[in-house]
Amino acid sequence: MTADSAEPTVVAVERDGSGRHIARELRPGAFLAPRPLLPSPDRLRIALVGTRAGLLAGDDLLLDISVGPGARLELVEPSGLVAYDQRGGRSSWRARVDIAEGGELCWDARPFVISAGAAVERSMAVTLAAGARMLWRDTLVLGRSGERGGGVRAMTHATYDGCELLVEDLDLMDPDLRELPGILGPNRIVGSVTALGAAPAGRPHPYRMDLAGPGAQVRLLDTVAPAIEADLAAVWEEWRTPDGPGVRTSTVTSG
Repeated sequence: MTADSAEPTVVAVERDGSGRHIARELRPGAFLAPRPLLPSPDRLRIALVGTRAGLLAGDDLLLDISVGPGARLELVEPSGLVAYDQRGGRSSWRARVDIAEGGELCWDARPFVISAGAAVERSMAVTLAAGARMLWRDTLVLGRSGERGGGVRAMTHATYDGCELLVEDLDLMDPDLRELPGILGPNRIVGSVTALGAAPAGRPHPYRMDLAGPGAQVRLLDTVAPAIEADLAAVWEEWRTPDGPGVRTSTVTSG
């Protein structure tokens, strides 16, 4: 790992006394640079623009995202990320998200491709205060066209008002194990839309899982990307109501 490969990308937004959204800090990291987009009257829109081709052995991509009380942030990724053959090494992708009371984050992430020979640990740590919300779209692609794909371990830990909301450890490091029936089988695309802090409204979905608190997730598997991306896009648009990810804030307990 080079000296600068662990420099975090920092995005911090808040609302001032007049209610105007401002970017308190936009700091480029080793892999991504935050760039403001055209202003919206009710939120800040920030693009995460890649400054390197992708992840190599020893790379450590860090993201630090914070949303102040009552502020709204939309993160946009113009392109996906590729983890290349790491020739026996490893890389990591780590994000820390902190959303204050009444804050909201919408993050429409582009596909994360794990090439053959790559080994990636990815972690998402989310802390939501009471009344905070987050909507996150995420797609893992195991291998480029014609590849079996490398390994990825994707860990998510989200808390809401001090209580655990979603704790997940998705270990897809070993191709032989992940391709067993009942795990991924022949599928190499894993996509999801996750709402945290609010139970999304909309039509029922056969693959919806309500969380142990206010929130829900739809996760889909497929062998190719276009079909799954279309279905996830429909869920994303339905859950992304004008008032944010979901309109009901009552607690939903998984059965």
